[in-house]
Amino acid sequence: MIYKVSKTFGHNEGLSCCFRQWRADSHCNLLHGYALAVSFSLKSNELDHKNWVYDFGSFKKIKELLHFWFDHTTLVAKDDPELQTFVMLNDKKLINLKIIDHVGCEKFAEFIYKESCKLIPEFEYILDSVMVSEHNSNGAIFSKGDYE
Repeated sequence: MIYKVSKTFGHNEGLSCCFRQWRADSHCNLLHGYALAVSFSLKSNELDHKNWVYDFGSFKKIKELLHFWFDHTTLVAKDDPELQTFVMLNDKKLINLKIIDHVGCEKFAEFIYKESCKLIPEFEYILDSVMVSEHNSNGAIFSKGDYE
């Protein structure tokens, strides 16, 4: 048997961040923002002594991680040619800058997946995928199969 559960921090969670995909040939190369939603899919062949795949109450650390990186922040790729402009804005306390390897829902999903497994080691065995959605129409999934 395989048991599957999910945990979602919806668009109403307050994960309002701003970013730009500087390599894009469209308006996505401009600063734009979303109230992101993040969903976790966990699976296991067995349940714990409480008959759970995972205790949802234990997502507090993950919620803190999400708010640190995505709550009223400006995420900029470390190779963005305008990085120093963003650093200057941060120094002037006009933005809350977070420098990350790559931006975009696909890379945010991968980042959250990997950071979650570091933060909660048992996730390595049960975290199947992470989905990051900009809104109800656009989202990206990073799954365990992609990581192995």
